[in-house]
Amino acid sequence: MSEGDAPKPAKRNNFLRTVLAVMWSFVGIRKSSGFQEDIANIKPLQLLGVGVVMALLFVIGLIVVVNLVVTS
Repeated sequence: MSEGDAPKPAKRNNFLRTVLAVMWSFVGIRKSSGFQEDIANIKPLQLLGVGVVMALLFVIGLIVVVNLVVTS
């Protein structure tokens, strides 16, 4: 390692970054700088996979809540 080499900053967990990006998109608000950072660091296939899974979990959660309300 030479003198000019600076230690690389620790990257956040890429899966966590993808989950947070999908959650921000569900809410519909996001800083432009955060959005640009997500675009640069997240692969589209990861984003698609996490988005589909989270949307499925959201729908299942809604079904459970509706069933709980209707049965009581």
